[in-house]
Amino acid sequence: MNDYKKIAELTNLIGMVQARYVYAIDDGDFYDWPTFFVDDCFYQITSADNFAQGLEAGLMWLDSKAMLHDRILSLLEANVYERHSYRHILGQPHISSIEDGEVESETSFMVARITREGPTDLFATGRYVDRYKVTESDAKIMKRIVVLDSSYIDTLLGFPL
Repeated sequence: MNDYKKIAELTNLIGMVQARYVYAIDDGDFYDWPTFFVDDCFYQITSADNFAQGLEAGLMWLDSKAMLHDRILSLLEANVYERHSYRHILGQPHISSIEDGEVESETSFMVARITREGPTDLFATGRYVDRYKVTESDAKIMKRIVVLDSSYIDTLLGFPL
């Protein structure tokens, strides 16, 4: 298989995984969110400035699937917050590396926040910087760094992006 065909197939596979991922957040079941990750995953939300400078500080830092489960349980069962939902719009994944069943990619995103009693606002823009473990039929996220374009972060950033 030539490189172009392999990249096209991986782009399609990751695009399908991304579509299911945002569906789980936007319209599906938040409890499904951790299923997109391997057990020893890493998930971080950070600003573009921090990412560019290699700073490890982040707004959200989860380093296992168990921590992702805990995050969702606390948000859905323990915390009190204004009711809202998200709507993601994704760009096409850009494959930057393929090596030993692992794929690195970047995908641009825009997220609108819809409040139940108020307007729909542009909530966040940025990119997913990802490393996937790829099998013949699926891809699981090993590492996801959500790089936000803006340093201004709304206080309602509790749910994953």
